[in-house]
Amino acid sequence: MAMKIAVLTGGGDCPGLNGAIKWVTKTALDPYLEAKRSVKFDVIGIKDGWKGLVEVDPDSPASLARHTLKLDEEIVRAWDRYGGTNLGTSRTNPFNPKKNQSAKVMENITRLGIDVIVAIGGEDTLGVASRLYRQGVKTVGIPKTIDGDLVGTDYSLGFDSAVNVIMEEIDRLRTTAGSHNRIFVVETMGRHAGWLALQGGECSGAYIILIPEHPFDMDRVCSLLLERRGREVQYSIIVVSEGATMTVHQEFCRDNKVDEFGHRSLGGIAAYIAQEIEAKTGQETRYVTLSHLQRGGSPSARDRLMARWFGIAAVDMIVNEDFGRMVSTRQGEITSVPMKEVLDRLNLVDVRKYYDVERYNGKRSIL
Repeated sequence: MAMKIAVLTGGGDCPGLNGAIKWVTKTALDPYLEAKRSVKFDVIGIKDGWKGLVEVDPDSPASLARHTLKLDEEIVRAWDRYGGTNLGTSRTNPFNPKKNQSAKVMENITRLGIDVIVAIGGEDTLGVASRLYRQGVKTVGIPKTIDGDLVGTDYSLGFDSAVNVIMEEIDRLRTTAGSHNRIFVVETMGRHAGWLALQGGECSGAYIILIPEHPFDMDRVCSLLLERRGREVQYSIIVVSEGATMTVHQEFCRDNKVDEFGHRSLGGIAAYIAQEIEAKTGQETRYVTLSHLQRGGSPSARDRLMARWFGIAAVDMIVNEDFGRMVSTRQGEITSVPMKEVLDRLNLVDVRKYYDVERYNGKRSIL
C-alpha cells in the first residue's frame, strides 16, 4: 500500500513554491527511485494551505475537488517556471485560540488517509506543522520567506527573486529620478528583518538604507541628503523596510486589522519619510511602495535550484523517517533542523557586522 504525502503552501506567496511542489512530487513518484526504495508514494496537494485541511469534507467529492488535487509528474511538469503557488495559500491558523480548529484538521488528516504532510512556508506555517507533529502527525518543513528571517537555514525560498525585483524596480526609478533631480523613497517588505532592504539597496546602489534592526533619526537622514547635494548626482534613492522605526516612533501600520497569527499589516513609512524630507530640505521627494510586486514574477535561477534541492531533500527525509524537521541549507550543504528550533526566533541583520550606523547603509568593511 502506498504512503500518501500531502503537500501544502502557507502564508505569503513567492517564486519557488511551485518548484518545491514539483520536486516533492517528481521525487516521490520517480519510478527509478521507487524500484530502489522500500516504500511507494502517492501525492496530493492541499489547496489554500491549512485552510484546505480545515474546510475539506472527505465524504464529499465536490469538496475533495475544491480542496485537494492529486498530483503526478505530468501535472507538475512545468510548475517550476512560474511564480506564486498553484495550490493556493492562506494565513489560516488551525490553532488560533479564538476558533481552535486543530481537532478538525487532525480528523481530516486521518479521514483523507494522509501519512505525512510537507508544509512549505515561514515561521507561522512551520509553527502549525511543528504543533501537529507534537500531536502525532508526521510532518516535514520546507523554508519559505522573502524576508529571509528564518533561523536554521542560510536560505529560504523567494528571497533571491524578491531582491531581484527590488533591484530592477530601483533601476527603473533612476531614470525618472535623474530626469527630475528627485529623491525617491522605496518601501520594501521586512517586518522585523531588514535583509530585503539591505541587500536590495546594496545591489541597486541606494544612498540610504533604513532597516528595522537599527532605529533611524529623521534629522540624520536629511543631513546625509544635504551633504550629498551638489557633491555627486542630483538625485538620491532611499530604501526602507516596512518595519523600520524612528527613535521616537513605533511601527507604521496601514490599519488596525490583525491576521490569525497576530500580525498587523505594516506600511506607510515611505510616505512619511518623503513628506518629512521635502519639508525639512526643500528637495522634491517621491515615494514608491513595492508591496506585493516583491512576491510576483517568475522565480530566479537560484530559487529554481533551491526549490529543486529542498523538494528532493524533503522526500529523502520522509524515506529516512526524519519527521518534525525542516529542510535546511548550511554552508552550502543541504541538511535539516528540528522545526521547533526555528520557531520564536528570527534571523535578523547583525548591525555590527553588516550595517553602517553613521551612513545608514551597508558597511564598506567586510573582513
